[in-house]
Amino acid sequence: MKYLNALNSCTVSNAKCICFDFLTPEQQELINQNSTDVRFKKGENICKHGTLSPHIIYLKSGLAKIFMEGLNESLILKIIPPGNLIGLTSLRDGNNRFHYSSMAYMDSEATLIDIDVFRKIINENAKFASSIIDILCENSLQTFGRFFCFTHKQLYGRLADILLCLSERIFKEDEFELNLSRKELAELTGMSTESVIRMLKKFKDDQIIQMEGKKIRITDAQLLKKISEYG
Repeated sequence: MKYLNALNSCTVSNAKCICFDFLTPEQQELINQNSTDVRFKKGENICKHGTLSPHIIYLKSGLAKIFMEGLNESLILKIIPPGNLIGLTSLRDGNNRFHYSSMAYMDSEATLIDIDVFRKIINENAKFASSIIDILCENSLQTFGRFFCFTHKQLYGRLADILLCLSERIFKEDEFELNLSRKELAELTGMSTESVIRMLKKFKDDQIIQMEGKKIRITDAQLLKKISEYG
């Protein structure tokens, strides 16, 4: 299903972490010796904005969100599916704090890699370093597109983006069980919970989607794509 347009407000990470494919056997062993696997329950913090970042976090399974918090509200910057890295913005020397928070959307497992070992391999392995740069660039481009659409798209377009992104990049099916609350969907789209509920009902009434409990099925992907493209 290739129906994602270039500029959308999707938060789902599209970066593919292939950096570990470029490690030498010695570097792979070094990472193995300086990493540990940790399980996170749904709703548990993976990292917290402003705290020390001794590790780069590789999400092995589950689903996580990256977000910024205010006094009363939070904005989700990105959804992280398995195979992605968390904490790359802390790699610069002297910049050893997390610049955002992360929380498990569902039960998840992650590998915590010592950040000094990660930096050492970047300095030694040009292909590994180049792959990390590619990930950072992809993340930046996605963020640019997301916030451009936040200022140019109407609410229907934003919701269409998220539904398509979840279907395409997370569940890879037209029908999926959405374990996110309406409030979490609102945080994803930068709108109120009431607006999300109203627009989901509109999409259902227009037979663009079907909803039964937490299950959502996209029944008219082409129309949803048009709503996404034209906002």
